[in-house]
Amino acid sequence: MSLLTQRAEVLLKTLIESYIEEGKPLGSRTLARRAGLDLSPATIRSVMADLEEMGLVVSPHTSAGRIPTQAGYRLFVDSLLKVRQPEFVDVERLENALSTGRGPQSLIESASDLLSQVTHMTGLVRVPRRDEETVFQQIEFISLSSNRVLVILVTKDGQVLNRVIQPDRQYSASELVEAGNYFNDTWSGKSLSAVKRMLLQEIEQDSAAMQRVVRMATEMTRRAFAEDESGDDDFVVRGESNLFDIPEMGDMAKLRQLFDAFSAKRDLLHLLDRSMHGGGINIFIGAESGYAALENCSLVTAPYTVGDKIVGTLGVIGPTRMPYNRVIPIVDVTARLVSHALSRGES
Repeated sequence: MSLLTQRAEVLLKTLIESYIEEGKPLGSRTLARRAGLDLSPATIRSVMADLEEMGLVVSPHTSAGRIPTQAGYRLFVDSLLKVRQPEFVDVERLENALSTGRGPQSLIESASDLLSQVTHMTGLVRVPRRDEETVFQQIEFISLSSNRVLVILVTKDGQVLNRVIQPDRQYSASELVEAGNYFNDTWSGKSLSAVKRMLLQEIEQDSAAMQRVVRMATEMTRRAFAEDESGDDDFVVRGESNLFDIPEMGDMAKLRQLFDAFSAKRDLLHLLDRSMHGGGINIFIGAESGYAALENCSLVTAPYTVGDKIVGTLGVIGPTRMPYNRVIPIVDVTARLVSHALSRGES
């Protein structure tokens, strides 16, 4: 609950909403007019001085106007923000694109694209962690070059894992087909966790007497699983270039730092995982994330589910001066639609 007086709340809310819309410091006269309060300039200045002392607003450079601080945004989001209903055209667009009848990976990529397009910021989706009880259906090995093999693993629920591995030697097309046939005949219909256990047993029992095709299939699949666990595809990011169009994101050094975070993924994955455990809408404003690369950004996230189980998180990254009243419902609706589509696909 806000500890501000009612008029201080009105002035702070007006200042932040104006700054979000225009990106310019607001002077006392303009602020009084927009707030619709019959207050003297001296009273306005006194209230603004109090807000500045509380760390909620600041005067940039020598400007007579003020802008919100991260603490100001936090109070605004927690106590003063009125979230509006998403535009019908946006909801319709999301519903049409996130309907059922498509694979989970395609759905995840579409969600990230749509979040970016609808909000004009960066959309990201935490890919569902593969359930170890997911049932393995089929694997295929395809030669790409003398030392690279594409491994395509398909699960019974339609998930597709693609990994490029580098085996110790070159294999012919017939050898790769033979390896795939052996693996499918032996382990199709078993859970991924059971397959991994059996792979370890096969490796431990490795000997000169082990059939060549068994050793080959086991080694290549083990490498594919190892690549899968490295986290290369743990989330999908779309719309990074949108950040170039936001004036306060124009510092190339800071943008480079943010793009490095997109590439490294670890910090963003940590935040998305925190959001999964938090439930509901989560908002990290600036330094609240704990990461220097995001100190000028806000991240709005929501978890999505399969049935009653939270399996991932999606969200939007943009400037702290983002239109929270519009972004929050878009993220919420997208999470609900993704949850519905994934749950329908499981049934």
